[in-house]
Amino acid sequence: MTKLQWGMIGGGEGSQIGPAHRLGAGLDGLFKFTAGALDHRPKEGIGYGRRLGLGDRAYGSWQDMLAGEKAQDNPIDLVTVATPNSTHFEITKAFLEGGFHVLCEKPMTMTVEEGEEIVKIARATGKICAVNYGYSGYSLVRHMKAMITRGDLGKIRLVNAEFAHGHHADAADADNPRVRWRYDPAQAGVSAQFADCGIHALHMASFVTGQDVTNLSADTVSCIDVRVLEDDAMVNFRMDGGTVGRLWTSSIAIGRQHGLGIQVFGEKGGLRWSQEQPNQLYYMPLGERLQIIERGEANLSPEADRTSRVTIGHAEGNALGLCQYLCRSRRSYSGPQRQPQH
Repeated sequence: MTKLQWGMIGGGEGSQIGPAHRLGAGLDGLFKFTAGALDHRPKEGIGYGRRLGLGDRAYGSWQDMLAGEKAQDNPIDLVTVATPNSTHFEITKAFLEGGFHVLCEKPMTMTVEEGEEIVKIARATGKICAVNYGYSGYSLVRHMKAMITRGDLGKIRLVNAEFAHGHHADAADADNPRVRWRYDPAQAGVSAQFADCGIHALHMASFVTGQDVTNLSADTVSCIDVRVLEDDAMVNFRMDGGTVGRLWTSSIAIGRQHGLGIQVFGEKGGLRWSQEQPNQLYYMPLGERLQIIERGEANLSPEADRTSRVTIGHAEGNALGLCQYLCRSRRSYSGPQRQPQH
């Protein structure tokens, strides 16, 4: 199978999201990391890109990358945009119009009007513009959706979703540049915590139920006073299939780590899944005992089997752990090979 030529904008050295994209793209051997403008500082971006093997297709800016790839005989097929929120619209628009497919980190744009323009451009050019909601790719999330779709829970009455952590709870950290931008409307847009984390929980609720939100009410608050945008939100919503929804998201919930989880309750049973323990799905049929469904076990749905890469009992990250071990072993080796003894 021919690999898709893939490029990346942002995700430079020391970033959180860059390695996640690069490691994920390499898992199934379907993509080749070909080009990148990885840092807003041209020299650092080019240097890091070359260390990652991009050669002369490591660019100093996204503008240089767009021009350079359009001039290539074998240009990239798609590009990931992993830059600060305020730059998403300009970069995504330019690459779509340049003839490239785009995977954009959320939020896609800062305003509704910008989002609508991107949709029009994607339709006009025939190019895909996707937004990254990667948590829906877990094997047991796919199985949860399959169970709901085939009617195992009956009519869905209630969905409860959370994405709450405490990593921005220290008021003394409010001036840290890595934290501050998230609560600045000029850089983040109209929302902070909900647009950063809560939207994943909302997407998960829609994904597994197959329903869209029709109306909602929300209570948002900045618990750390100097923040302009919210660091905690509670949202009640209704869905087009009649399901009632509850969603809590927070960045000041001390003691919570990642905090993404979802519960679905139907007429005939309930399901519960947590991203911090992704190998187990808890299923309670009406009037029966609690069941724990394990990732990789027999008789799961085809949807779950397609997204399960390692055997039962191993963590989802097993393959990446092996990769890290091999890389560390290679880096720690030095000196000539030991000569055979005679």
